[in-house]
Amino acid sequence: MAYGGGGFAISRPLAEALAQMQDGCLRRYPALYDSDDRIQACMAELGVPLTKHLGFHQYDMYGDLLCLLASHPVAPIVTLHHLDVVKPLFPDARSCPSVVRRLFDGPVKLDTAGLMQQSICYDSTNRWTVSVAWGFTVLVVRGIMSPREMEMLARTFLNWYRRADYTTYAFNTRPLARSPCQKPAVYYLSSARHEALRGGETTVTRYERWRHPNETRPACRWDITDPDAHLDHIIVLKKPDPGLWERVIEAKLLQSGVFAQGWEELGEDDDHRCRHMQGRRVQPSSRSISFY
Repeated sequence: MAYGGGGFAISRPLAEALAQMQDGCLRRYPALYDSDDRIQACMAELGVPLTKHLGFHQYDMYGDLLCLLASHPVAPIVTLHHLDVVKPLFPDARSCPSVVRRLFDGPVKLDTAGLMQQSICYDSTNRWTVSVAWGFTVLVVRGIMSPREMEMLARTFLNWYRRADYTTYAFNTRPLARSPCQKPAVYYLSSARHEALRGGETTVTRYERWRHPNETRPACRWDITDPDAHLDHIIVLKKPDPGLWERVIEAKLLQSGVFAQGWEELGEDDDHRCRHMQGRRVQPSSRSISFY
């Protein structure tokens, strides 16, 4: 249950039980306004607890949902609400329906279970941290950032109550990077397709570099290759896994929250490996990179 209009899901037996007592239950809660509040109140009378599901999104926010979705929790994405009051998920989209069409005509059709799931990889040659929110965006950051940092939401969004600050969120956030060296290069989904490769059926998603028309990138003094200067697009190859959410997921995977390859080479343990993604080395003259 997302509350406020973001949707809820109930089982058939619970729906049948609610149907038998709902009229009387609603009369007992005249002060409740939304259907989700009312349903939850009636569920409480039946002794049914509310199960928190991280894939329901009310999004009582303003601004850009980029980092909210780029660091999506390990859960299937179920609902998105209030897309009409936030910035378009894809900056080059002309309308809200076109955003939905790009998601549904591509990644949702190809691999629903993998939509927005975060994977983190490291390019040790260029010293880049790469975060992939499959079917939505890829962020490439100069330097090595830990999985813990990358799964924490950067505040690209604003509270629904404009006078409130970031301490009112029900989750941990981090400020946007001030240093030009730490600002990520952002690549948004441009196309998605199926392709039969040697390893079997594979999804091929392409992400194009997005630059704001008035964007300027101040000089960075770090001796690290600038991904923005050398990468125009990124291609991600992924095998669909339609039964992903039907299987029992190991507890340690749920705790880590992300897949991350290469981090163990820097001194971490094997719990943070992205076993299905490998980064190719990128030469300074290259204009694209592929991940598997």
